[in-house]
Amino acid sequence: ISVFPLLSVYGYQAYNHYIKDKSLYIHNPKKELTTAENILRMLRPDKKYSHLEAKILDIALILHMEHGGGNNSTFTTHVAGSDTYSVIAAALSSLKGPKHGGANIKVVRMCDDMKKEVKDWKDEDEVRTYLKRLLHKEAFDRKGLIYGMGHAVYSVSDPRERVLKSFVKQLAVQKKREEDSLLYEQIERIAPMLIAKQRKMYKGVSPNVDFYSGFVYD
Repeated sequence: ISVFPLLSVYGYQAYNHYIKDKSLYIHNPKKELTTAENILRMLRPDKKYSHLEAKILDIALILHMEHGGGNNSTFTTHVAGSDTYSVIAAALSSLKGPKHGGANIKVVRMCDDMKKEVKDWKDEDEVRTYLKRLLHKEAFDRKGLIYGMGHAVYSVSDPRERVLKSFVKQLAVQKKREEDSLLYEQIERIAPMLIAKQRKMYKGVSPNVDFYSGFVYD
């Protein structure tokens, strides 16, 4: 189990090299570093990362792993019941798709599309108009969804999203992405109200962990 973080990064580097035709970087891990620190060190060509980045990645790994002891991939590891490698392969496969492991990527792509369509990200009316178009299947992938909103169980709030959000501003400042952070805050504030108005809801709508996790990873 302890070598899986290393295997995941090496797998990414191999994919980047052989499929994407980019340079191949293989850095050795250091025993004195944490899992999150080693992932960032092995991932980047210059091996550099900030204390804040390592702390947030560590928290994100815990939030995704320990979600109620029964999220999609965690549950799969319990029922696959084969050798360790097969169990992890099954868990990863269970996360495939835009409604599971790829949900945060959908949020990022949705926001990228919004940046092209909305001239002033600070203008609530412009943001609201775009979000209405999303719900009416007139924008982005025309699925009628505002990605990153709502959860099968959580209604008042997703505690994982609350934890992650508490670090987003710090990271946005460090990476000079304050404007992006502001756009996400606008969506977080406006989207639940629009969804509640335009959809027949039986419980509240709030952002889920995928709303901010994609932005954090990006």
